[in-house]
Amino acid sequence: MSDSKKEQLDGLRVTIDSLDTEILELLNKRAEASLSVGAVKAGSDDQIFKPFREQEVLKGLSDRNPGPLPEEHLEGIYREIISSSRRLQRPERVVYLGPEGTFSYFAGLEHMGRQADLVPKNNFEDIFVAISKGEADLGIIPLENSLKGTVGQNVDLFMRYPVFIQDEVYSRISHGLITKGSGLDKIKTVYSHSKAIEQCAGWLRANLPNATLQSVDSTAKAASMVADGDDSCAALGNIKLANIFGLHVVAEAIEDLPDNWTRFLIIGPKPGIEGKRDKTTILFTTPDKPGALVGVLSVLSGKKINMTKLESRPFLGEKWKYMFFVDLQGDLSTDEYESIIDELKERCLTFRILGSYPSGSQGGSKF
Repeated sequence: MSDSKKEQLDGLRVTIDSLDTEILELLNKRAEASLSVGAVKAGSDDQIFKPFREQEVLKGLSDRNPGPLPEEHLEGIYREIISSSRRLQRPERVVYLGPEGTFSYFAGLEHMGRQADLVPKNNFEDIFVAISKGEADLGIIPLENSLKGTVGQNVDLFMRYPVFIQDEVYSRISHGLITKGSGLDKIKTVYSHSKAIEQCAGWLRANLPNATLQSVDSTAKAASMVADGDDSCAALGNIKLANIFGLHVVAEAIEDLPDNWTRFLIIGPKPGIEGKRDKTTILFTTPDKPGALVGVLSVLSGKKINMTKLESRPFLGEKWKYMFFVDLQGDLSTDEYESIIDELKERCLTFRILGSYPSGSQGGSKF
């Protein structure tokens, strides 16, 4: 490097150091403000997690961003700043389907930030129990996958436990092949969750036709097994698992259908209380008589309320009876819809608003 370039580089480093000092001062001022907010809220039941406010902050920053900082970098930085702010106000315990390294874990990490206290649970019901008993502030659960449909067990659990939807997150699911080695030639066994194996079946047949495919409880469990094994085994899962378990990524984006998305829900022990919410989910059962469901749907249609999801599930404990899980556009918890809610309750055997919350971006993060 020439002397002139070295001098130029030294000057740029001085500038960066100066800017870092300014950023640090501002971050600490922001932290002081967050601590003050926490002090004001102390003793109240005001929620710390406010997804619409966070969405509003991120959008405002994006709109004001002149560049050259890329939008995804800006969002990533501020996700962590907001996560720190929540932690300073009051630590939040967030439960998810473990172990560490599952797609639920990465969705929680990406959306809630690294300062959230992420706690793994062994199954979905344990998540609902922890929320309903006040053992956790929030939980993250997968609701539906664009290729495989609804996770019916979680819909059923909404009937049994008094929890509410706070937010939703859409994540594109992508699989990689990770191993201790550096290539495909030594791989004889591939471990993963059965769904991941199904989603990569074409690639596996073409690239590892002689490998044994073994289903395990989760993609994270598969990576753990590979870490304890030798170069002859590999795991299918999120490529970020390689960092957690000290493995190498030998193939990326190997799913047969790349447009694979999962919708996760953030759930809590009480309804969201933000001023603006643009989506509502309801759960109801109808009397056993002709036209009962049509009557409910006609109320919604007559009031120009758009329905974006309708799914029926067997009503546990009652043969040949069904409950209906419905997503609607609009905030049905407001006074504006009070008469409509009353009419719906009259037509239903049971009726419950699971939550009103901000719509998630369907072009969200890749996991």
